[in-house]
Amino acid sequence: MKEILKNVETVLVVDWPSRDVPESLVLAGFQVFVHGSPGPEDYSVYEPSNGKVVDRRIGREPERADLVYSYRPLGELPGIVAAAKRLGARTVWTQSGVSDGGAIDPKGCWVPEQELQAARNLVQSAGLNYVHDPYIGDVVREIGAVR
Repeated sequence: MKEILKNVETVLVVDWPSRDVPESLVLAGFQVFVHGSPGPEDYSVYEPSNGKVVDRRIGREPERADLVYSYRPLGELPGIVAAAKRLGARTVWTQSGVSDGGAIDPKGCWVPEQELQAARNLVQSAGLNYVHDPYIGDVVREIGAVR
């Protein structure tokens, strides 16, 4: 996963399990856009400001993104993949928010194998890389010091 993130500058976050996702991405040096609600104008940019991460509504989709992170049901993946292609992304990273035991977990990445394989096939058939595990916040914290 670290290898994929080495070539990423801009991330579009489509929903998240906690504010840790966009904040950890910003603090690791990525340019971060967030689509936080289903409306076509529900976009914000997250930026560092005086040691904190602040968000500013921009009301439009970003012009490009290298990676699209999604915390949405896998049934919405076709739309996520279409957005990733439109923005020139190379990778789609999904997260379920469920632990191996089936409990709700903001860092959880477990998906039943059949659903995971269908998601992987959909993303890869669009010519994109697919990541579902590990939790993105942990990975970007590990690489943040070297960016």
